[in-house]
Amino acid sequence: MPTLPPRILLFLLVFVSPTSQLLARAADSDPSAEEETGLYAIQPGDVLRISVWQEDNLLREVIVRPDGRISFPLVGEAMAAGRSVQDLQQEISRKLGAYITNPVVTVAVTQLNGNKVYVIGKVNRPGEFAVLRNVDVMQALSMAGGTTTYAALNKIRILRRENGRLVAIPFRYGDVEKGENLDQNILLKAGDVVVVP
Repeated sequence: MPTLPPRILLFLLVFVSPTSQLLARAADSDPSAEEETGLYAIQPGDVLRISVWQEDNLLREVIVRPDGRISFPLVGEAMAAGRSVQDLQQEISRKLGAYITNPVVTVAVTQLNGNKVYVIGKVNRPGEFAVLRNVDVMQALSMAGGTTTYAALNKIRILRRENGRLVAIPFRYGDVEKGENLDQNILLKAGDVVVVP
């Protein structure tokens, strides 16, 4: 077996090895790990465009239903909510594999209708806000035009539904404003409600 020049060996060790490890980790990840990987998690209300290469009859725009599922020809029902685009793409490819040899599936999110947070109470512009990136509590308050004069800034709560239960996460504006307890300035998830009493 021929030996490789030292430069090529160094390149393989430094660049290729870490990349392959990252790809392997990404392939092993489960849908619940979207927050850790930084991938966008599909939400109910999002519009997806699904196509299969060289299969003109398998091109659809589908809306993710409130139950988190979509319907697609030959696939039937598939859970989309909470999963990454890549993960859903792989499942559709796998299910289509029973009917089509090596299907090449593309899934694209065309409308982010489900990725919304809500800010209510004593803010200048309460309402729902579509978010196209990660948004923390302070940023959401800014999107709502800031708080009013009589807001109880240290009694703010984030309401979040987890496993069917509604939980309230406390937020003390005064601490964050002073640069203290910054870990409470959490990234909001789709559907979170920031309540400013």
